[in-house]
Amino acid sequence: MIRKVIVGLIALVSAAGAAQAQSGGAVARGKYLVDTVMTCHNCHTPRGPNGLMMDKALSGGLRFNEPPFDVTASNVTSDRETGIGGWSVDDIKKFMTSGVRPNGVPVANVMPTGFYRILTADDLDAIAAYLHTVPPVKNTVPPPVYKIALPQPVVPNAEKPFGKADLGDKVKRGFYLATIAHCMECHSPLGPKGRDFTRMGAGGFELKGPWGVSVSRNITSSKAKGLGGWSDDEIKGAITQGISRDGGKLKPPMGFAFYAKMTPDDLDAIVAYLRTVPAVE
Repeated sequence: MIRKVIVGLIALVSAAGAAQAQSGGAVARGKYLVDTVMTCHNCHTPRGPNGLMMDKALSGGLRFNEPPFDVTASNVTSDRETGIGGWSVDDIKKFMTSGVRPNGVPVANVMPTGFYRILTADDLDAIAAYLHTVPPVKNTVPPPVYKIALPQPVVPNAEKPFGKADLGDKVKRGFYLATIAHCMECHSPLGPKGRDFTRMGAGGFELKGPWGVSVSRNITSSKAKGLGGWSDDEIKGAITQGISRDGGKLKPPMGFAFYAKMTPDDLDAIVAYLRTVPAVE
């Protein structure tokens, strides 16, 4: 009898340890995605004269006063009053993939939730788990102003969640990472009906912010105008160091400081995908 009890206790302890390790792994994965690939700090962390104020990480940041909306990136720390500490895991997951807050109010399409529909179930769980661990920072941002509802742009072939098998293919993995990094949000031009994905990656979109005005580059496989003539190392240098092929320094909001922390395999996958983007001159 005693032996059975001991065996049972060992089994419970082992199961609890495995669950804790799994939970820890999910949080680590969520932190990796939020802090690197998805560049969430780029918008949601306040900026001071010396750059991002990481002591107030994810407590609200950039203002986007771009008619028909005037919004400030939300506080997404675990503060219950001014952040998302009162949101459930399901609230976070629904918001990430639908753009609708728990109170039923949709977010402005400057928040690229349309790009997050591709998130695997595991990664979506990991992001929600990590956000619940972000230290609370009390910071109230101005309420959003929406004059008209704008649809969320959704990247072709990214309308539904990827599965684990998709991530085993290098190019598909690169497409997945580039999508949740919302690369084509900035690097695709605007058309009369919003983001023009028929010219995906062609660049030419103006981005205004504390950095002034920057114009997104052509990242298609065009050899004349895009990345077709660049080496893999040159592309990686632009992504992780903000250095163009000619040695010029790229301007924000390109998140090279965050991309620099990506794993070599993820970086290789993104480069492999960019090689496949149809050329647009």
